[in-house]
Amino acid sequence: MLLVDYVDDLREVIRTVKAERPFAIDAIVIMPEHLHEIWTLPKGDADYSIRWREIKTRFSRRVPFRKRGSGVWQARFWEHTLRNQNDMENHIDYIHYNPVKHGYVDNVADWPHSSFHRHVRQCKCSLDWAGIAECEAENHGE
Repeated sequence: MLLVDYVDDLREVIRTVKAERPFAIDAIVIMPEHLHEIWTLPKGDADYSIRWREIKTRFSRRVPFRKRGSGVWQARFWEHTLRNQNDMENHIDYIHYNPVKHGYVDNVADWPHSSFHRHVRQCKCSLDWAGIAECEAENHGE
């Protein structure tokens, strides 16, 4: 099962959990077999685990699996507390560049399941940010 095949279900589950246990999504990319998100939780609330558990559980109940006993989710998730604005920006860049890194697209803007498009609309970055030509130029010292 691929997450992108059920992206609308995943988005609906995330919206439902957000309504019950508020958090802001600062960045997200939904890849075929994994996803990355940066969240800001309400002040005084650090319970990432319950939110992830609810998202994983509710999504798993909504979608079919290929074979009995298989699941889409890893048993754990990786949590990192962002230290400062630079750390935040680096992680947002990592998330948005992930589809290019994994070879799904040549340009960040070509991946539809990403908050990159929201960031472009909000003028936080340009539509041609981190395209393959830009990365090749950086790698060749041009």
